[in-house]
Amino acid sequence: MLVKQEFISVRVQDPQLHKDDLWHRHVDYEISIHTNSMCFRKKTSCVRRSYSDFVWLRHSLEQNALTIELPKLPPWKPFFNLKNTEQLSQRMKGLQEFLKIVLHTPLLLSDSRLHLFLQSDLSTAKIEKCVLGKTRYTVAEAIQPSSSYVTRLEDKASCDSDCESSSSSGFGLSIDTPARSSSLPFFQSSEKLLNSSGCLSESPSPITEH
Repeated sequence: MLVKQEFISVRVQDPQLHKDDLWHRHVDYEISIHTNSMCFRKKTSCVRRSYSDFVWLRHSLEQNALTIELPKLPPWKPFFNLKNTEQLSQRMKGLQEFLKIVLHTPLLLSDSRLHLFLQSDLSTAKIEKCVLGKTRYTVAEAIQPSSSYVTRLEDKASCDSDCESSSSSGFGLSIDTPARSSSLPFFQSSEKLLNSSGCLSESPSPITEH
């Protein structure tokens, strides 16, 4: 009998520019997962994460797997030139290689933070709260294909938080929901196929990297 081999393919692509305010912008990237591994609740997924989100992920994994030497992230740059296609390409390649190594390290696949990072729309702050049991939804519920259930719970929690704002504890009730700024796609990848291997902008000036 032929045994089906498990695979996990990851792709980092399609960087997009987001304007936070008059002076601050940041770039995030699309992370696509395609897998048949039993470790994942969803076999295909697509989320967007910024460089600072990757820094948070690496730190979290490092704290929870002290015996494992984690791969390095591509170097941080105080100003990121959006017109430099080579710089963008190297950044995405480095982020993809980081995830590829992490996803092929069995011990790290048991970390709920990794799965929420890759297969949910939660911010890193909400991921941390969810893993610690401080949200009204579980890790499994946050990763479900439909996010309407989690959205309803977040709205309920926000209401409770407002109603109990005078409370000194408020433990687990306050859930920060920063409004997402409108995205400005500036590089479109021509290749959309998922595989296990390893996008431009007329930005007026370099941006502070996040």
